[in-house]
Amino acid sequence: MKKTFNCCIALLLMLFAATNLAAQAQKPVLNHIAIYVKDLQKSTDFYHDVVQIDTIPEPFHDGKHTWFEIGPNSHLHVIKGASEVTTHDKNSHLCFSVPSMEDVIKRLVKNNIVYYSWAGEKNSVTLRVDGIKQIYFTDPDGYWVEINSDYPKK
Repeated sequence: MKKTFNCCIALLLMLFAATNLAAQAQKPVLNHIAIYVKDLQKSTDFYHDVVQIDTIPEPFHDGKHTWFEIGPNSHLHVIKGASEVTTHDKNSHLCFSVPSMEDVIKRLVKNNIVYYSWAGEKNSVTLRVDGIKQIYFTDPDGYWVEINSDYPKK
């Protein structure tokens, strides 16, 4: 009986330690990024048609929000209400990895959107030292968007 009791206590302690260790291993995950825009429809069209990310249902239904899926359980919240378009520094940007840089460039050209290399060269692609291609352009509210070719391999 005492041996069974000791085994149960030891098992409970190991279970508690494993549960505590698992809880410590859990890290925060990105839920969403929000941007404040002047013209919601223009920004919604831009992210859907040019960047090609999909909208998802948003809970407010107030005409002031569009939500996009940008990764597993991660969203871009586009919120109407900015009084003006502002200038943003390129160091603060959203980055999307795509399977075809060429397809994105074709969409940008078709929509008369100028893109830049990191150095600021118009209609030019940056090639990082690790072989990843990058381009940068702004959305309708001046937020910088990076597109890169670092698409996950299956």
